[in-house]
Amino acid sequence: MKLLTLLLTHWLFSLQSSDSLTLKWQTQVNRRLDSLSNSQFLQTGMIGMSVKSAKTGKNVISFQAKKSLAPASTMKLLSTATALMTLGDSFMYQTTLEYSGSIVDSVLNGNVYIKGNGDPSLGSWRFKNQPDYKQLLDTWASKVKALGIKKINGRIMGDASFFNANVIPSTWIWGDMGNYYGAGCYGLNINENLFWVTFQPKGYMESAGFVKTAPDLPYLTKINKVLTDRAGTGDQVMIYSTPYQDAVLMEGFVPQGNSFSVKGSIPDPAFYMAFALGKKCEELGIQIQEGPTSTLELDKRYLTHSKPNGTMTIATQNSPSLKELVKACNYQSINLYAEAFLKTPSVLLNMGNGTSDAVKGFEQIWRAKGLNMQGLKMKDGSGLSPSNAVTTDIMTDVLSIMTTEKSFNSYYESIPVVGVSGTVANLAKKSKAAGNIHAKSGSIEGVRAYAGYFTASNGELYCFSIIFNKYDSNYGNATKELEKLMIMLTDL
Repeated sequence: MKLLTLLLTHWLFSLQSSDSLTLKWQTQVNRRLDSLSNSQFLQTGMIGMSVKSAKTGKNVISFQAKKSLAPASTMKLLSTATALMTLGDSFMYQTTLEYSGSIVDSVLNGNVYIKGNGDPSLGSWRFKNQPDYKQLLDTWASKVKALGIKKINGRIMGDASFFNANVIPSTWIWGDMGNYYGAGCYGLNINENLFWVTFQPKGYMESAGFVKTAPDLPYLTKINKVLTDRAGTGDQVMIYSTPYQDAVLMEGFVPQGNSFSVKGSIPDPAFYMAFALGKKCEELGIQIQEGPTSTLELDKRYLTHSKPNGTMTIATQNSPSLKELVKACNYQSINLYAEAFLKTPSVLLNMGNGTSDAVKGFEQIWRAKGLNMQGLKMKDGSGLSPSNAVTTDIMTDVLSIMTTEKSFNSYYESIPVVGVSGTVANLAKKSKAAGNIHAKSGSIEGVRAYAGYFTASNGELYCFSIIFNKYDSNYGNATKELEKLMIMLTDL
């Protein structure tokens, strides 16, 4: 009896001691948050922070956690969670090369179609055992030739109709759209819709010469307004274009010195695919009667683009698994992938194929999981839109719910590790946070944020979200302040 009493007393003392330490930690964190909130750094801005037990969803820190704030790229945690939960981590996108009509005496009396289903990674350089866009086009041209085709009495068409043709979310800003990170997510994408444009710098404030684009885009008009700045000033070029444009405008500065390249986004990648495959086929001696086209190009000309029934498949290209794609998305913060992950479940669940449809689908999916979405204003899947708004409370609720899903391990492993990997590899190095916290970073103008998971000293998993909006960088460094808060998390 004495032994039982001693054990019970020890357990109660440990419990009280643990509660006391937790209370002390909560007091320290809240004091730090109060101090920040009242500082000149955030005098005109806003901070929100939520920390919850991943297992129970119980709050341990809730500081302005119901305020709607712009989340920047932490929004990707919502879109990647939705895709994994609805599609499963083994899901693969599938792109097909097809033809219509018949082949008679080495002549195809019909068209060749490249049919996309939203794969954001098609032809990307990132994945082992996957062809890049050059290898893919070479393979496909060879497969057309292997059918015995020497002439196509028709054309090659890129079919991007899997997603709505209006691929740019309505609240993205003009200064982002033509740059690589602002690439629209089409039903047919290639090389992450990336092209490089190379300039030859001249004398200070002289026009920089346009050299080339890679891949070659000869059908686009390039308007070059780029000037030469001092050596070492880096990339100051903005590229302006939209999906329906046949021109790209390039403005800004490149540094003096050797040739200098910057990244842009390909308008209408489906048209580029049709154009580039046609060039490869012609190199193999295949004549093509009509010029390349795409569903978007036909829309521009008010022409119909329905594909005939009974097409024959020439080749099929499967993407890496969704598990791999989500990891690439969260590790490298790829906007294109996140937009695909928002829209794909909506299409496959028959909820619509545009961004606004996908947002409604997202809300329907998460309401079914019991998520309270008061304060959520979702405009895209990547966080690039400055009009996005989410509460830190919603963010941690999603993170908590995901721990109950079959795909949780894939989700957890897709989030970079502080001080070790991805966009947080250089954060909080040689601190207690390094190697412990899995965190997705977020950064657009006036916004810095982190969200993810950490393990407390008792081994329990917690989820967290911290967002700064409209801070004054004259009075502090947002990344450093967030880093300090994340280091404090590991004291729990």
